[in-house]
Amino acid sequence: MTGTVYKSTGSWYHIKSDEGLFYQCRIKGKFRIKDIKSTNPIAVGDKVDFELEKIGDEEVGVIKKIHDRDNFIVRKSVNLSKQTHIIAANLDLVFLLVTIDNPPTFTTFIDRFLVTTRAYRVPTVLIFNKIDAYEIEQRAEVLYLKDIYEAIGYTCLEVSAIENKNIEALKAEMLGKTSMFVGHSGVGKSTLVNAIEPSLQLKTKEISDQHKQGQHTTTFAEMFDLSFNARIIDTPGIKGFGVVDMDKYELGDYFPEFFKLKQDCKFNNCLHLKEPQCAVKEALENEEISWSRYKSYLQIIEGEEESEHYRTDIWNEED
Repeated sequence: MTGTVYKSTGSWYHIKSDEGLFYQCRIKGKFRIKDIKSTNPIAVGDKVDFELEKIGDEEVGVIKKIHDRDNFIVRKSVNLSKQTHIIAANLDLVFLLVTIDNPPTFTTFIDRFLVTTRAYRVPTVLIFNKIDAYEIEQRAEVLYLKDIYEAIGYTCLEVSAIENKNIEALKAEMLGKTSMFVGHSGVGKSTLVNAIEPSLQLKTKEISDQHKQGQHTTTFAEMFDLSFNARIIDTPGIKGFGVVDMDKYELGDYFPEFFKLKQDCKFNNCLHLKEPQCAVKEALENEEISWSRYKSYLQIIEGEEESEHYRTDIWNEED
């Protein structure tokens, strides 16, 4: 039988067969997929072949084969630096949820995520969430960030589940696709999914006032069928995003505004650091590309871990 993984709990997999029935399945032996040393060999969204086996009175599925993936999203494992974790596979679209405050989403996190989705060929839309809660200063921050990311080709949506703002526009983006919601804990993923499909009634929790962070309500990534011909994958909140195995000579290609200028650099293998006649550095000095994006690029290429030193280039021009 063939089916799609809807939920993985680490040892058990909830799989929907092509006939539309759900089965509890497990894996036999170790899977190694294209030399990726992953903490989870099978991810939500994977297409698999499985067989039913009788264990006592129960009928249990055993996964025999994982189909080739169209794409996937991978990050460094939190506690195992040399291993990776596949968040989801076979995605048509990813929505990255961004909040200015409560909790804050910094450009370092946004840029690392966008680099990864571009490298793994997953179209991405930025959702500026909870806009009903913002004062004038925070609204200005949203507009500033939208200017940065729309200028380099990303669709940005301002959304409020409370006021039902742009929910229909969001659903239109999702129509006929398998999409994933991702972001920090507390950015409102579950609340937004509930606004899109109220019958799901996903659990939501309040933000912790002490740390301005969300409490984890989603333990495992899980896919849901929606009533308007769409599927959504809800994910656990991600604190940081570690970029995996990216060649430093290819990194600039995943910054679309850098890639556009690459042919104008003196050297075809220009890293946009200290090379002479670098088109990217010239554009940076002329304020044609964003300093916050360039800082994110430097941080990744130098192998630094993600930090929270800045959200935009307005605040830290002296750095």
